[in-house]
Amino acid sequence: MGGYKQTIVVRRDLGMGKGKIAAQAAHASCEAVFLILDSTRRVWREWYRAWRASGQEKVVLRVDTEKELLEVYEKARSLGLPSSIVRDAGRTQIAPGTLTAAAVGPAPEELVDKVTGRLKLL
Repeated sequence: MGGYKQTIVVRRDLGMGKGKIAAQAAHASCEAVFLILDSTRRVWREWYRAWRASGQEKVVLRVDTEKELLEVYEKARSLGLPSSIVRDAGRTQIAPGTLTAAAVGPAPEELVDKVTGRLKLL
């Protein structure tokens, strides 16, 4: 088996500033990790420990629509991967409840790539 990674997918169509994008990506990443830590799924915890020990690889990717973001999230869930999706609180640049970012993994690289391997870097 290869390495472990987490991909973070951000919507490009919202016109978020760099700081806002960074915050949304961080929310998505942390929420996926919190999901694992709160879970009783042994395999997720094994993936998390291996990912953490190997440097916590993260790759930030982009989509252009809410529909694409939801597709990423749903595909990750259907494959049994830890995943999160972020709804913004709406305190700054965008409307409350707007879906902004999602995270897939940490999980084995080949499984994460089944979900996000076709996406381009942000």
